[in-house]
Amino acid sequence: MAALLRVVLRLQGPAARGRPLHRLWYCSGQENPKRWVGNRSPTLEEKSPGRETEKFLMVYRFNAIRAFGVISWLKVAQTAVSVIVLPVGYYLYLQGHMTLNSLYLATGVAGFALVMLCWMSYFFRRLVGILYVNESGTVLRVAHLSFWGRRQDTYCPVVDVMPLTETKDQPQSTLMCIRQYSGKQTFYLTLRHGHIVDKERFTQVFGEVGTRR
Repeated sequence: MAALLRVVLRLQGPAARGRPLHRLWYCSGQENPKRWVGNRSPTLEEKSPGRETEKFLMVYRFNAIRAFGVISWLKVAQTAVSVIVLPVGYYLYLQGHMTLNSLYLATGVAGFALVMLCWMSYFFRRLVGILYVNESGTVLRVAHLSFWGRRQDTYCPVVDVMPLTETKDQPQSTLMCIRQYSGKQTFYLTLRHGHIVDKERFTQVFGEVGTRR
């Protein structure tokens, strides 16, 4: 997963990594997510009453999340095409227009695409794009990718978030885990390639990890 992250960042180049996020991702935290084009509003399990009007402040952002969203969508589309074409291959084989080796190759490609989709989706859906904390410092809002490569917000109590100082991850690592004491969800963020916008609030949630702004 770390290798994939480095590859995408290298393809984007320094200039791309420094560009501001698209409006789909970048906001002050006070806008209504429903107004964002292409955004899927959180499900009932992901939000509580009153969260939509609550003011959240950005503490961390990862600009390259847009590129991972595009890759995720393209991977879903490529897998769908591979699976749809497979029955056509079986039909052509039964009609004598395709050899058995070609059918095996088509089946292998479709199977590999499905496996890669599952693996990449597992990682992409847990990669953090933006972190917000409400004004009272009690709720953490994690903006990450959905299965379709769109933005998805997940809320969790700050008291349930394990400080990064309690994990074995090192700040210089490409990826660090955001874990919950309840074990409900795990997310990944990169301090090497991401940006801490509000170091004070970030430290209140995750502890002092020797990061840079």
